Amino acid sequence: MGYKAFLERMGEVNDLLCAKSILSWDERTMMPRGGADTRAKQQATLTVLARDHLVADETRRFLERAEAETANLPEDSVERTICAQVREAIEYHLRIPAALVHKRAELGSVGHHVWAKARAESDLASFAPLLEETLALNREIAECIGYEGHPYDALMYRFEPGESVASLQPLFAALKEGLLPLVKAIGEKEPPRVDFLQRPFPVEAQLAFALKMARKLGYDTDRGRLDLTVHPFEISFTRNDVRITTRVNDEWMPKSLFGTLHETGHALYEQFCDPAYTRTPLATDLVGLYAVGGVSFGAHESQSRLFENHVGRSREFWELHYGELHDTFPEQLAGVDAETFWRAVNRVEPGFIRVLSDELTYDFHIMLRVEIEAALIDESLPVSDLPEAWNAKVEEYLGLDVPNDRLGVLQDVHWSSGQVGTFCNYTIGNVMAGQLFDTATTDPRIREGLAEADYLPLREWLTEHVHRHGRRYTRNQLLEKATGRTLDPAPYLAHLTRKYSDIYGI
Repeated sequence: MGYKAFLERMGEVNDLLCAKSILSWDERTMMPRGGADTRAKQQATLTVLARDHLVADETRRFLERAEAETANLPEDSVERTICAQVREAIEYHLRIPAALVHKRAELGSVGHHVWAKARAESDLASFAPLLEETLALNREIAECIGYEGHPYDALMYRFEPGESVASLQPLFAALKEGLLPLVKAIGEKEPPRVDFLQRPFPVEAQLAFALKMARKLGYDTDRGRLDLTVHPFEISFTRNDVRITTRVNDEWMPKSLFGTLHETGHALYEQFCDPAYTRTPLATDLVGLYAVGGVSFGAHESQSRLFENHVGRSREFWELHYGELHDTFPEQLAGVDAETFWRAVNRVEPGFIRVLSDELTYDFHIMLRVEIEAALIDESLPVSDLPEAWNAKVEEYLGLDVPNDRLGVLQDVHWSSGQVGTFCNYTIGNVMAGQLFDTATTDPRIREGLAEADYLPLREWLTEHVHRHGRRYTRNQLLEKATGRTLDPAPYLAHLTRKYSDIYGI
């Protein structure tokens, strides 16, 4: 009975984090602005309660009894894996004083509203004091956690265990070597037309079509819903309640459509986790204190990027579904065929906004953010010099002059919520998506399904190799089991080269 009682104790931690997630969803979709201060305290209280419940003496006694009861099982069994992960999480949190956990949670909740106002007014000065405080807090936490190379390594551990400033350098170098010549060659070609995407598209029709496509990919709306927000996100309160959000621009239709497909990928990861893992550590990020089942943020991002880009931006997807889109918006898309639409939504055009970036230049946004975050954490870059440094890297990587802070340093939500160390996840997700999709599509049944608008074979393959495992394996273990090797940028680079050479006739 020791292991069973231990699991119930872990279920209580999951319950607290799910309650925190519900407050977070409400805060970002429904809550009136005046509720920000008290909501911050509520979020902080639940975070600290979850942390305290995890590291409590009673929990450690439950863990010791569970370890003893499962000691004769194979080391890689579910039971021993759960025990090992809980012990690791307890040791991690005991290194960080509860006061810092409380402060980070409260600061993050207040910060979202400070940032939203500052971003709307392009006013970095009003956000800078909170950013300074956030960075100082994260430096202090990094020292508590400990690190061998760079303080930023300790902060990335929370989101992408095993990555470091040093390990990212060869990955980024490989991507630069593969992508820069392609971007340069494309810059010399005639771009696809996109004027028809800027016509007025009714908001309700956009949302209805986007949700229809999400359902086609497998999103179960009996266990989920779609809502509007400032910055799209997916959030789960166990696999049986997984919600997605999007944002809509009535004069730029791709924003809501591809934002929804992106969040659908995240949602599928949660909805198709093994039901046996519900309320267990394999569906709970005990280090980050989130109710999330993905093994890392990069692994989670791989699913959103796979469904958004490899499926949703593919030629065959629009050969199959463009008729439905045209019927939804016959006036806006008059005279536009499926091929023209497909080329338009894949147009390469370096821009200021990361979340609106094209697939080819997206990773440059990530590289510059990782480099800047690492410099902010080791204090080689002061916040006062942040706009200048940001703008210089945008010019270096994207060839653009940033006109204001709203389109520059204030565009991302992450710093406002205290999330320092998470940007690398997006590029890791891109690379993983390319690797997983490349392997999955060697199966004729999956290729045939994609050609016939039957997405069940792909979704079942991903469930078998990714979704159902929750947090059971490390990221690289998951990749090795699914593809036979650890993180490899070659399939991703081959995908981008093949796709954009086709579109631009290179």
